Amino acid sequence: MAYPSDLTNDEWNLIQHHFEPSDRRGRPCSHPRKLIVDAILYVVKSGCQWRMLPNDFPAWKTVYDHFSRWSKRGVWEAALDALNPRHRAKCARSPSPSYGIIDSQSVKTQYASEERGIDGGKKVKGRKRHIVVDVLGDLLHVSVHAANHSDTVAACSVLERAAEKHPTIKAFSGDAGYRGTAVKFVDDVLGLELHISEKIKDQWAVLPKRWVVERTFAWLGLFRRLSKDVEILTATAENMIRIAMLKKTLANCV
Repeated sequence: MAYPSDLTNDEWNLIQHHFEPSDRRGRPCSHPRKLIVDAILYVVKSGCQWRMLPNDFPAWKTVYDHFSRWSKRGVWEAALDALNPRHRAKCARSPSPSYGIIDSQSVKTQYASEERGIDGGKKVKGRKRHIVVDVLGDLLHVSVHAANHSDTVAACSVLERAAEKHPTIKAFSGDAGYRGTAVKFVDDVLGLELHISEKIKDQWAVLPKRWVVERTFAWLGLFRRLSKDVEILTATAENMIRIAMLKKTLANCV
């Protein structure tokens, strides 16, 4: 029986070519690649440890070895970047985004891992997840760093990378935490605009455009591996987010 996190055949057909071996040297894998990807999705969705994978998946060391090699090759990012235009076209939008929305999320870390700090405003010891999404909520770029880095300073490299990956972007949107350094950087260095969403009233309210990136964070919250940051390396934490969004975007594309 399939797990809820498993890919359907139609979903797998959309990304299968990304997981083909980069060369033919060495012993061929004795397990179907879809089964290994399903095992990785099970870890991200359920939040279990690698060693606690159910026995109907390949051995956890085999699964982790494939996850590590695909991460180093940039497979997760490439597969997600290839899916986004398909989803945009399905929603009757141009394949390339013209507008990006940025936000960050502070999360606790479980271990004394790399890039760890204290977000004094939110009283969180751990990391920040900085993401840029398009108007559909699809992930354009993600960066994980220590939580003590201010949003307006840390956003500069995040926005620069997003603009490099998606040169059709004409402007960004962010909340009041990005005023100052980030606005000046986007204007002077990138030659673009960073629109700041101000509060409509002095209480909770849905802000135009801002709700899109908040919804993406809500989608990520459905994957229990992301409830805390339990990864030692920031690169691994970033790929866990990409894998979660890959699953979500595949469901939108089929």
